[in-house]
Amino acid sequence: MDFQLPCLLILVLVCANGAPIIARKLLSSRFDTPLDGGLIFLDGKRLLGSSKTIRGLLAATLVSAVMFLILELGVLNGLFFGLSAMLGDSLSSFLKRRAGLNPGDSVPWLDQIPEALVPALVVRGALQLDWIQLVVVVVGFTLVNMLISPVTYWLHIRRRPH
Repeated sequence: MDFQLPCLLILVLVCANGAPIIARKLLSSRFDTPLDGGLIFLDGKRLLGSSKTIRGLLAATLVSAVMFLILELGVLNGLFFGLSAMLGDSLSSFLKRRAGLNPGDSVPWLDQIPEALVPALVVRGALQLDWIQLVVVVVGFTLVNMLISPVTYWLHIRRRPH
């Protein structure tokens, strides 16, 4: 079993996950337009919340594309990977808003699994990932994210630990 590709995908996910945070630090309030445009869902709550922004979506997508280019995995695959990682992250936010949680509230596993599973499924065919490798990506990213998050909070990179 080759674990090199899953480890590289975990690395890309970690960088894509951190890209919106770094972009917020570098760009301040520029491009911080919420992805949901302020839309209210049927339950009277924001669709995603204010923390999911166009700036974050672009940052994660571009970082993924550049990393895929460097890793020779295809820039188009990288664009789809980064975009779908943020789609998975937005799905988590959508579910958390329905549960009445605030942006930034932590829900272990829900905060990580969609963000890793959706992009892994999107590039599975193009990168010939088998199911074991797919599980390694999802579980590996979840565990790495849970370990890194408190450190990034302690370093004042994240506003709240995840």
